[in-house]
Amino acid sequence: MRVALFVTCLADQFFAEAGVAAVKLLRHLGVEVDFPLAQTCCGQPAYNAGYWGEARQMADHTLSVFEGAEYVVLPSGSCTTMLRAFYPELYRDTPRKFTQALALSGKTYELAEFIVRVLGVTQLGRGLEGQQIAYHHGCHALRELGIKNEPVALLKNAGAEVVDWPAATECCGFGGLFAVKLPEVSLSMADRKLSTLPETDVLTSADGGCLLHLGGRIKGRGLKMAVKPLASVLWDAVQKVQEENPHAG
Repeated sequence: MRVALFVTCLADQFFAEAGVAAVKLLRHLGVEVDFPLAQTCCGQPAYNAGYWGEARQMADHTLSVFEGAEYVVLPSGSCTTMLRAFYPELYRDTPRKFTQALALSGKTYELAEFIVRVLGVTQLGRGLEGQQIAYHHGCHALRELGIKNEPVALLKNAGAEVVDWPAATECCGFGGLFAVKLPEVSLSMADRKLSTLPETDVLTSADGGCLLHLGGRIKGRGLKMAVKPLASVLWDAVQKVQEENPHAG
């Protein structure tokens, strides 16, 4: 099996470790990984702002770059949603491009979703034992793609205690351009969400934008917890076991 990794802008600029972890994790699971160097932004900022013409230019490029891929995997629920749900919307009135967009949509997966639903893997190792982890469900992954149980199952099966967080599925307030246009509301939403967060070791999510937003407020409020992308946490689950037992399979 072979996948093309779409690393996304935020992973490239802010969470490079998530891209590296995704490659290591997939290879550990027996998957061959390609990284098309021509990839660029998926076009979601333009799409969200209503600049659909500009978004189509980005989408045209992405459709070309990933046309030959068997699967496309992203460490981001938000950008996965752009490719899977919103690309077809961009081309509703362009039959040939619509067909291309549907083809890409059908082979595009968020990382945890791909591991569980396609590879059929729910157990990565027990390297997270003793850790309390809070999982933030990004809105796109949860509401557009229906991804809820997969990341939590992988964390729990790796030994983590996933804390009972009343606001785990509540919007963090980032919302891309929303945070720029209405920063006061955006920050208030983040603070409201964090006010319900139990004491924990790590906050993780499949969305870099949410982690940047919540991580900034965590730092600003002086809270003592690590903020790590889901891909990095899942690789930790494997790597720790490997370090403790280097001769294990």
